[in-house]
Amino acid sequence: MSNSQQTPEVLWAQRSSASDAEKNYVYLTIGVPDVSAKSLKLDLTPTKLTFTGTSDSKKTTYHVELEFYAEIDPANSKTHHTAANIQMVLRKKDLKDEYWPRLLKDSKKAHFLRTDFDKWVDEDEQNEAPEDDYMNQFGGGGMGEDGGFGGIDFSKLGGGAGGDMPGMEGLGGGEDDEGEDDEDDEDMPDLADAEDDKAEGKGKAKIEEIEESK
Repeated sequence: MSNSQQTPEVLWAQRSSASDAEKNYVYLTIGVPDVSAKSLKLDLTPTKLTFTGTSDSKKTTYHVELEFYAEIDPANSKTHHTAANIQMVLRKKDLKDEYWPRLLKDSKKAHFLRTDFDKWVDEDEQNEAPEDDYMNQFGGGGMGEDGGFGGIDFSKLGGGAGGDMPGMEGLGGGEDDEGEDDEDDEDMPDLADAEDDKAEGKGKAKIEEIEESK
């Protein structure tokens, strides 16, 4: 029985800075449960991310292509593979105080793309936000499968190659997938939509807090 193909859910948030490159990045999480390192293929360029991975337990092949709103710096971007997802911090190439208005180049809404409320901070509040523990876990690498981020050098991943890199064995070993054009012409909601979603999310959280206090 052949695997079905599915576009995975992608969560994103961002930070921006005109003076500090380490505070000028995009958080990206691709939800791909039970995809082993040997069965995934990840190709990151300054303008595009392509991911394909197969979950044998779910009999599903996940595929997504993301063409970014602006360029990123692959050499200073990092990734971490877990049993549930692929977590990434993508360094924005251009230092600017302003947020990207959206993640993708195409302004068309993409149904699989969501705001990551756990990591999202409004542009005018990011300087007052506490330092991100999530970000501090990067850099070190070798912290184990359940925590920390390996320092993957994406500049060596051209064309999906890089099977010898620590923590991501098998990268580039996947076979060509079918239906690469599946929904890759879609995009994420703009910032206005994200703000509406965020407000709704906060409202639900407040209701849950009230109910728990009863």
